Amino acid sequence: MMITASLVKELREHTGAGMMECKKALEEAKGNLETAITIMRKSGQAKAAKKVDRVAAEGVILIKISSDNKRAVMVEINCETDFAARDRYFLEFASVVAQKALDAQIAELDKLLIATLDSGQTIIEMREALVAKIGENISIRRVKALNVSGDGSINSYIHGNGRIGVLVGLSVVNSELGKDIAMHVAACKPIALMPEEFPADLLVKEKEIYLAQLRDSGKPPEILEKIVAGRIQKLVSESVLIKQPFVKDPDITVENLLQKFNARVLGFARFEVGEGIEKKETDFATEVEAQVESRSLFINSTNLVEKH
Repeated sequence: MMITASLVKELREHTGAGMMECKKALEEAKGNLETAITIMRKSGQAKAAKKVDRVAAEGVILIKISSDNKRAVMVEINCETDFAARDRYFLEFASVVAQKALDAQIAELDKLLIATLDSGQTIIEMREALVAKIGENISIRRVKALNVSGDGSINSYIHGNGRIGVLVGLSVVNSELGKDIAMHVAACKPIALMPEEFPADLLVKEKEIYLAQLRDSGKPPEILEKIVAGRIQKLVSESVLIKQPFVKDPDITVENLLQKFNARVLGFARFEVGEGIEKKETDFATEVEAQVESRSLFINSTNLVEKH
């Protein structure tokens, strides 16, 4: 069967693959579009497997919130380049993943990856198809769910085109206060909500570091202990949300702000794209080359916080 340009175009629309790849698949399928799609999916999965070891440290944070402001999820989806992170297909994929997590109330990453969509695909299969389409490794890195009850409400903040995302659960409905707290969390990176929730292993580690720094100071052990205790207290106050100076008014703490509105923070989460991922250093030419190789040339913005 003759492989026409219109048939190649149709296959490209279905798969997002290059013209020559589509032509070869159609030739192998003897012009049968459905068979060609299957061939492309199989080859796409093979490509996805080859790309899985490549570092994906760019990407987007996306938040979905229920219409009653009682349930929310936040996901981090990674890719290899900032160019791909703005790609329409990539952002649509991130939206589908986050929406599935919200609708199915999925808070565990392993369960989210095998969740089945309305199309019949699992999220893993959809990811593999996207890898084949845009030519980059895609990673669904993490998901966080936050739920409140009673008079509580969920508030959120997205910064820098989805580079940082924050969820905050409040004991009251106050969108302005909620946004202020969420923006504070984005800027000040608290580790814990309350002093008693500060990670014990981190306290031990920091105490060891402080003692090592002061070991040759010549001060008596009891003085060293007091100095270290003071430093630990300062660390906790700087790292615990309610003890931090409020970012918009450093003369008061977040705790003082909450007291003004008779409110409590019920929980919070902060994601930043690529935090903790060791990213390869690339020169400008290499980065441009990687961006040019990306097959999809569509750049489109999207609302990264949506209510459903």
